[in-house]
Amino acid sequence: MIITIASGKGGTGKTTVATNLAISLADKVQLLDCDVEEPNVHIFLRTEPVSKETVRTMVPEVDSRLCTHCGECEKICRFSAITLIGETIMTFPEMCHSCKGCLMVCPEGAIKESSRELGEILIENSEGVELVYGRLRVGEAMSPPLIEKVKEYINKEMIAIIDAPPGTSCPVIAALKNSDFVLLVTEPTPFGLNDLALAVEAVRTMELPFGIIINRCDSGNDGVLQYAKKENIQIMMEIPDRREIAENYSKGVPMVNGMPEMKEFFKGLYSKIENRIRH
Repeated sequence: MIITIASGKGGTGKTTVATNLAISLADKVQLLDCDVEEPNVHIFLRTEPVSKETVRTMVPEVDSRLCTHCGECEKICRFSAITLIGETIMTFPEMCHSCKGCLMVCPEGAIKESSRELGEILIENSEGVELVYGRLRVGEAMSPPLIEKVKEYINKEMIAIIDAPPGTSCPVIAALKNSDFVLLVTEPTPFGLNDLALAVEAVRTMELPFGIIINRCDSGNDGVLQYAKKENIQIMMEIPDRREIAENYSKGVPMVNGMPEMKEFFKGLYSKIENRIRH
């Protein structure tokens, strides 16, 4: 089962939910941090390193001796990663989406595969949880390919919990793809509701089953509750706004470790997800 934790904006408690759910289900769970631009799950876990892999992606390299400047490669590239100016062919590796279309249409075989570094994938173990996370190279703009590489480590025999990037853009869609269930984390504020509505629209477009978690539920207003009722969306869990939770967070201590009674709440959350998927 693949459960993705997402939110329409950052700072709602998405990583808190992913981390504590994983610890509560330890010994049968993988935790994949797909927020590759700013991975932080490892900060909350006492991890032991297992392996590290450099990830590269394909980019085209043109052999000017073979190129006849027909322009077929430029026509097929939707991302302007390859351009013909007069009799000069130019490539822009940072804009390439590695679709290999230019290689396939080149009638002269003048384009071959080269590569550039995207980032790295780290695997660590902690408290019965296998943590896999990507770290995007500084200056790299293309995070979806690295997210997809992180997801290649999903073990179908285990429960996979994905911590998605915030927002509703391409990296989030890459993280959500092929999920069995999505938990949308929000907070009871007008800003939280606005971004929740955008996230709901995204998961509905992808036809993924989902529910809502309200963090700091006893603060703000009841706008999220009214929205969920109107849209017939299940509230899967409500996390109270308690000083003890904030103090644990500030020390980098997962909620269920600092407040063991909360572990049953997260196990109950997983039971609700199982029930939704079966029915």
